[in-house]
Amino acid sequence: MGSLRDQLGGLVYSTEHGKTCPGCREALDECRCDESGEQARLAALDGIVRIRRETSGRKGKGVTTISGIPLASAELKTFAKTLKKRCGTGGAVKDGVIEIQGDHRETLREALTAQGYKVKLAGG
Repeated sequence: MGSLRDQLGGLVYSTEHGKTCPGCREALDECRCDESGEQARLAALDGIVRIRRETSGRKGKGVTTISGIPLASAELKTFAKTLKKRCGTGGAVKDGVIEIQGDHRETLREALTAQGYKVKLAGG
């Protein structure tokens, strides 16, 4: 993180290009920050899909999280939709992790192994 002068001295708006991205200092139309972040997320995967049940930060409500699926964000959302239909419940996709409401580890493990993924159950 730079000094306060560096943080506040950046160009915010230009009459030539419009608004600029704070990360790469390019015009918002030409910004590639999301693509580079998506490529870094996909490169960090090890080929194993992990399914875990979590309750932390959710006031005791349990959710099943699925991480490690090697799909782009748009494809991940459509895949999450099919998994939510299979479980008959709601959920969301946050930062490349699929969250499905309730404890559906066994159902999801069967569905993912049928799709050809290597699956591990993680957590309690």
